[in-house]
Amino acid sequence: MNVSTLIGNRPVKKSLKEYARGITGGLLFSFPLLYTMEMWWAGFSATPVQLLALVVVTYLLLLGYNRYAGMRPGVSWRSVIIDSVEEMGIGLVISFAVLYTLNRIQPAEMAFSEVIGKVLLEAIGVSIGVSIGTAQLSTADTEAEETGNDDDLEAEKEPGNWGMVVLAFCGALLIGGNVAPTEEVIMLAVEASPVHILMMALASIGLSVIVVYFSDFKGTATQHGKDFLFWLILDTCVSYLVALVVSALILWFFGRLSGVSFWTGFSEVIVLGVLSSLGASAGRLLIR
Repeated sequence: MNVSTLIGNRPVKKSLKEYARGITGGLLFSFPLLYTMEMWWAGFSATPVQLLALVVVTYLLLLGYNRYAGMRPGVSWRSVIIDSVEEMGIGLVISFAVLYTLNRIQPAEMAFSEVIGKVLLEAIGVSIGVSIGTAQLSTADTEAEETGNDDDLEAEKEPGNWGMVVLAFCGALLIGGNVAPTEEVIMLAVEASPVHILMMALASIGLSVIVVYFSDFKGTATQHGKDFLFWLILDTCVSYLVALVVSALILWFFGRLSGVSFWTGFSEVIVLGVLSSLGASAGRLLIR
């Protein structure tokens, strides 16, 4: 049966349940960021270009997640685009509502640019959380009913190599993004010796290997057979590289790399990479 037909004929009760799952996921994954002072400051100081780039990147991540691991994997790009726009909208509404409730925005007293900046910045994690919550907080029976194919559900959810990179990116952003705005990252980077930085990097790589290949989580890689060692090295390197790229981008966005030496900036990336690598490895399995 055509997926768009299923969506169009979906009862109101099912739609409300899906919205409830999305809202729950959005709050579950983003509440730490919504309560973080540095996020409020960054929303105030962010430039229009930064905010525009943020919206574009967030939307692309939503497209990737919904395409490779969402509620209805394997559907047409039209449905993916519609779902992503809807989740982005819900994320913006939740961000505004929570910030207004916490008295972090006062539309009547603040400049419009400040309100928009804070809402858009917080909407990153919220929107991704909405997408993950919609997909992951449902039961297997619900997923089978909405996809119309119970037997092939697991097969459809295999995201492939590029899909795993997208999921790793989402996981790293969700986990690393909760800490990146804080001053503790800079403090740890400045006070750490080269030996400590090396230990952090090795710990990050070790965690990735343990989580993906030896934790026995659902979705862990056990199908590579005789090429196990090759895939272990490749998968670990890709996951850690994604984690470092995400860490550098987040730190750059929050201005943590401005006015510091190369070594300090490098150390910040490694420090944040411990969390981001955990998100890139464990997160990509848990949010599938």
